[in-house]
Amino acid sequence: MANDVRVIDSEYAIDEGTKVQYIVIKLGDEQYGIDIKYVDNIVRMQSITRVPHVADYIKGVINLRGVVIPVLNLRLKMHLEDVDDTDASRIIILKLEQYGLIGFIVDEVKEVVTLGESQIEKTSYDGTEDKQIFVSAVGKVNNELISLLDMNVVCSEK
Repeated sequence: MANDVRVIDSEYAIDEGTKVQYIVIKLGDEQYGIDIKYVDNIVRMQSITRVPHVADYIKGVINLRGVVIPVLNLRLKMHLEDVDDTDASRIIILKLEQYGLIGFIVDEVKEVVTLGESQIEKTSYDGTEDKQIFVSAVGKVNNELISLLDMNVVCSEK
């Protein structure tokens, strides 16, 4: 994984319940967590080959060590405003059972946090915001909230 990612073992994650590690990413001013069990690699932005006649959030494909990987813009998939890539932008390569390897462009990769069951609250979707359907729970660490993404829902065509 990238050398510039901090690992935080939250002081609150000492309970005896199940602990899960999440990689914290930023999209705009909001923080999102992705279960680390899905993360295969984190790479700097690189040349993306466009693919014609695909959804606007599919940016194209990259060749990573001989493997062709589709790349999606997570901002567009979540119905957020598109912005130009920066030096902090990264492509997170996820390995999902039913989809294989998929890359997601994110604004920044911040850190890895460990959350215990007591720090995670499940959310319910009320239909008011499109991006809420992608969030399965909210984690609390160091007085900050992290929206935890359900990557299988993010990858679905709905």
